[in-house]
Amino acid sequence: MEVRPEFDYARAFSRNIGWVTLDEQARLRAAKVAVAGLGGVGGAHLLTLARLGVGAFHISDFDRFEVHNMNRQVGAQMSTLGRPKAEVLAEMARDINPEAQVESFGDGVTKENLDAFLSGVDLYVDGIDFFAIEARRMLFKACYERGIPALTAAPLGMGVSLLYFRPGGMSFEDYFKVEGCNPQEQYARFIAGLSPAMLQRGYLVAPEAVNFHERRGPSTMMSCDLCAGVMGVSALKVLLDRGALKAAPWAMQFDAYKQKLSFTWRPFGNANPLQRLLLLLIRPLLKGAGRPGS
Repeated sequence: MEVRPEFDYARAFSRNIGWVTLDEQARLRAAKVAVAGLGGVGGAHLLTLARLGVGAFHISDFDRFEVHNMNRQVGAQMSTLGRPKAEVLAEMARDINPEAQVESFGDGVTKENLDAFLSGVDLYVDGIDFFAIEARRMLFKACYERGIPALTAAPLGMGVSLLYFRPGGMSFEDYFKVEGCNPQEQYARFIAGLSPAMLQRGYLVAPEAVNFHERRGPSTMMSCDLCAGVMGVSALKVLLDRGALKAAPWAMQFDAYKQKLSFTWRPFGNANPLQRLLLLLIRPLLKGAGRPGS
């Protein structure tokens, strides 16, 4: 009979020491992070933070793994097809750190369980599907009202865009300004707010792969990995209060394909004159990508 080695937290995460101190590692062990959405970026975020030694998580996703998730989702394997994402990712996190406290919300985050999902958390990490804007608005609003720092690292092209909403700073609503807009305009404003620099433009070789009517678009594992790395570092800085992290209306975008890094500052968010011009560019593109057969 095979004897499994006993888990030792200090040894498991000993190679973090140097980039963090022993005291900081203890703080990470005591931290609780909420991760909503466990697909391409959310699953990678969770496992990155688990390997960082974060000790407790609230995770949520109502979906199950399907074949088309294989190209980018860390929990998607032949052995997990058809299984709930929250269940699979909870197992994976505990397999990294058996001591981790992982509370799963298998119905996703709803108005009914929102308080429980955010209860006691030190940081919210956004991994919700691009098209679930209303759920995202609800979560970011709740974090802002509760003074919970919130981060989103979006996979754009073959790169990443980071936004940080710090307590007392600019809110998600003030930045994106989607209140009262129809879904198509909300998508346009979300894209504009995520990537003011639009570094991902120019190398989409099959535009027909983008269809907003069917709520689908292209993605890569490289982008999800970049998101997880940027998110892991940003979460570390927030949880340990280590160094500056530019908050909204600042945005950071790195595109590995173009090998470019951009920091943008947009006072008033999407009401900024530069953003209004960007929206004039984006809206026609979404109309062309949003109809069946277009």
